[in-house]
Amino acid sequence: MDNFVESSVARQDRSSAPFLFDVHTHTQFAAYAEDKDAVIRRALDAGVWMVNVGTQRDTSEASVETAHQYMEGVYASVGLHPVHTERSYHDAQELDISDKQQATGDKGFTSRGEEFDFEYYKKLAQDPKVVAIGECGLDYYRSTNQESRIKQERAFRAQIELAQEVKKPLMIHCRNAFADLITVLNAKRSTLNAHSGVIHFFAGTVDDARALLDLGFSFSFGGVITFARDYDEVVRYIPIERIVLETDAPYITPVPHRGRRNEPAYIVETARKLAELKTLSYETTAQMTTENARKIFDI
Repeated sequence: MDNFVESSVARQDRSSAPFLFDVHTHTQFAAYAEDKDAVIRRALDAGVWMVNVGTQRDTSEASVETAHQYMEGVYASVGLHPVHTERSYHDAQELDISDKQQATGDKGFTSRGEEFDFEYYKKLAQDPKVVAIGECGLDYYRSTNQESRIKQERAFRAQIELAQEVKKPLMIHCRNAFADLITVLNAKRSTLNAHSGVIHFFAGTVDDARALLDLGFSFSFGGVITFARDYDEVVRYIPIERIVLETDAPYITPVPHRGRRNEPAYIVETARKLAELKTLSYETTAQMTTENARKIFDI
C-alpha cells in the first residue's frame, strides 16, 4: 500500500474541465470488479468527474488507488461509515467477502466492527488525490441501542477532527439521525473548515437544511429525485449555490435506468431533474453544481 502512489499508471488523457461532477460514487466497490475502468472512462468521456467515497479501510484505500490510475477527473474521499463501526449488514456490492468470512455470522452478515484508526486514515487523507473525509456521520436506521450510537458518534467526532487537521471537507452520511448530527456539528462548529463539506443524499427536513446551511454545509442529491417527490420541497428550498450532484452508484439508479446498476455517467438524469425543480436551464444547473463541487473540494 505504501508505494501505490509511485507505482500507479496515469492513464487518463482528458484535459478539459468537467461538465458535471459526481461528488459521491463508489466505483471502487466490488460491484465494478469486472468493468471498473470501462465505467469510469464512460463517465470521463461524457465530461463527468467524480469522487469515489470510502466506507471503511479497504474501500477507502481502494478509492485512493483508483484515483491514482487517472491523470484527472477521479478523486477520493476516505473514512469510516457509521454502519461499519459495529457488526453490520454485508452488502455484496460493496465488499468482496469470501464465503468463509460470511459464515462467521448469520447468512448475509459479517463481523466488521471497525474502530476508527486516526493515524491510518490521516496517512490516507494526506494524499493529494484525497479531497474529503468520509463517508462519516450517524445512521440510526438499523442502530437501535445506545451503545452502537455511542460508537458511531465517537468515530464521527474523530473524523471531524481529522478533517480539521488535514484541512479537507467532510463527506457526511446521515439517516434517521439529523437532530443528533446537528448537535454534534454545532458543538464542533469552531473546528469546521471554511467549506464544511457535503451532506450526502440529504433526506432531512427544511428545518434540518436551514441548520446545516448555517453551519456552512452543501447538499448532494442523486437519482432518487427522478422518481420520488418526497425531496421536491427541500430541493426548492436550498439555494442552488449550495447544491451538488451525486449518483451514490452502484445504488439508487435514476429514471430511465431503473433496474440497472447505477454508474457516474447516469448523473445527467439527476441534473435534468434538478434543473426542472429549480426552474433553471440544464446548462446552468450543470455549470453551477460543478463549480460548487470544485470549490468545496478545492479542485
